[in-house]
Amino acid sequence: MSRGVDLPNVRLVQLTVPTGKRQTILETLDDRGIDYVVTDEGSDREYTAVVYFPLPAPAVEPVLDELQEVGIGEDAYTVVVDAETVISRRFEALREEYEEGDVESDRISRQELQTEAESLTPTFGVYSTMTVISAIVATAGLLLDSPAVVVGSMVIAPLIGPALGASVGSVIDDEELFVESITYQIIGIVFAIGAAAVFAWAVQAINIVPPGLDLAEVDEISERLAPDLLSLAVALGAGVAGIVSIATGISVALVGVMIAAALIPPAAAAGIAIAWGQPAAAIGSTALVFVNVLSVNLAGLLTLWYLGYRPESLFALGETEQRVRKRVVGLVVIVVVFSVFLGAITYSSYQVGNFEENTREEITMVLDDEEFEQYQLLDIEVVMDEDYPIQSPERVVVTIGGPPGETASGLTTEIRERVESHANGDVDIEIQYVTILEE
Repeated sequence: MSRGVDLPNVRLVQLTVPTGKRQTILETLDDRGIDYVVTDEGSDREYTAVVYFPLPAPAVEPVLDELQEVGIGEDAYTVVVDAETVISRRFEALREEYEEGDVESDRISRQELQTEAESLTPTFGVYSTMTVISAIVATAGLLLDSPAVVVGSMVIAPLIGPALGASVGSVIDDEELFVESITYQIIGIVFAIGAAAVFAWAVQAINIVPPGLDLAEVDEISERLAPDLLSLAVALGAGVAGIVSIATGISVALVGVMIAAALIPPAAAAGIAIAWGQPAAAIGSTALVFVNVLSVNLAGLLTLWYLGYRPESLFALGETEQRVRKRVVGLVVIVVVFSVFLGAITYSSYQVGNFEENTREEITMVLDDEEFEQYQLLDIEVVMDEDYPIQSPERVVVTIGGPPGETASGLTTEIRERVESHANGDVDIEIQYVTILEE
């Protein structure tokens, strides 16, 4: 009795047979051990039959390539659809031949990949509208300091198609897809930053948000105005995950959110900084947008080549390899340049962290002295300047608790000297005393 195979990676191929090629095609399928059904076709003299045959997803590309070699032209109708269940004596052996349990063998065919990449990119009207809406929602979420609203903006962002389409177009030699995807990405960035700036200016002008709002005091905004190298890991991970998702036929919805996370909130933060009249503050977030989009493209390109995707024509392979190599080198160079910039911001944050830690240790050592043992450190606040994206400590507020009465002689001077010894520049030091009443 034949065995039923119920798998999510089974395809049913429907292929029109050109006149004079019927016997050759059927012999090719027989040689491969592929079961098929043939029906006569009377609607077009150029085609004599339609052949139907099931294939494991990894077998679609090599089988179609072989059939093209024996006479199936690009103008022939070939339809590949999902098949839920296959009942066949030979299908199990065919599946074991092509499926090896790794990512390379689980990938979909080159033909399906191209279709999937094209389907992920909506029409220009829908794309631009959804991008603008997403940017506006992200801007509102940032101004409200609401992570939940910011996440919601990522869900509706239609960025995954263009972000991955450029990589797909490069490796399969589809320049039209590549150019369209690059164009969409540029337009998406411009629209996102522009929509965020206009919306932020509007809510500021009608006093929905106080004009004097300090952007540094809003955590959701400040962390994107001074990004660090960890942001690069998010973009690279999003690019790899996105390509693996579409290449293996897995749902890309959640990966699309991840890609949007790397692009939409930083674009919204840049728009807010522009609306607040702080173009310098927008430098860091704008750089983050560009480095993220480039990193997504780079990771996607390398992942697709690693998975074994190549152009349909072997004659185009050498030219495509050269083109892909140039694009990879170009992307690497640009990403490295941006990474140096992010590295400078990261190093600045590292220095600030060390300064705060050293300040705490020095003050603790002072208060451990027998002369000041009745005092205790309550809080240290390091206030940064507004020189985005590379900030420095501007003021240090030290809160000391102690018994009622006058401050111990020399404590203030000792703390100031200790803190100033660790500052790289001029830092205002403010010391506050709080009375602690013992019960």
